[in-house]
Amino acid sequence: MNTDTPASTISENLRQLRATIAQAAERAGRRAEDVQLIAVSKTQPLAAVAAAVAAGQRMFGENAVQEALTKIQAFPEQGLEWHFIGHLQSNKAKFVPGNFTWLHSLDSLKLASRLSRLAQDKQATINALLEVNITRDPNKHGIAPEQLAPLLEQLLKANLAGIRLRGLMALGPYPATPDELRTSFAGLRRLRDDAARRFALPGFTELSMGMSGDFIEAIQEGATFVRLGTAVFGDRIYTDR
Repeated sequence: MNTDTPASTISENLRQLRATIAQAAERAGRRAEDVQLIAVSKTQPLAAVAAAVAAGQRMFGENAVQEALTKIQAFPEQGLEWHFIGHLQSNKAKFVPGNFTWLHSLDSLKLASRLSRLAQDKQATINALLEVNITRDPNKHGIAPEQLAPLLEQLLKANLAGIRLRGLMALGPYPATPDELRTSFAGLRRLRDDAARRFALPGFTELSMGMSGDFIEAIQEGATFVRLGTAVFGDRIYTDR
């Protein structure tokens, strides 16, 4: 976003996106309320977040801990829900419990065990999504699809307090055709369904997939969270992951 982007533009973007999400869900035979919009506010200034909050947005996604903490502390009584959507380094894990309700990038037993200890210390609960590298891109984070079942076995055996396993997250292929996107997202949905059935996990229902360029295809294939940054705020101030 340019720093002079008016709040009215963000408000209108959100209005249009909510309508588009509802239409895409309905066309796919789904309920609009089953798809949640996460406004990816990473690299955006506080004014942009404030504009989104004023427009009724309550879910925000961040991928850099220190930047996120500044924003979380700036909106303490707004009833906001913060999602950590980036790769989480172990030395930053201590900042997640009590600040973030959701973690979209769980990828190891080691990280889960550390988060569990930290969550118990703070009497907090983390809703965790396992990140799957559905495209097998060596430049992306996440476990390979065939590693999901073994990791779930480890996590369930460890019975980690403070960690709720809620589903999967993935980045779609890029560049890709609509058919390629849908094939990739459908693969993640099948992984979730198979895991929920195999391990008897009734709460393992979420799919975090779809960003500003591919959220329609993600909704068509079952996304429950779409992570929208540019579509909400405009271009980022700088680029990172």
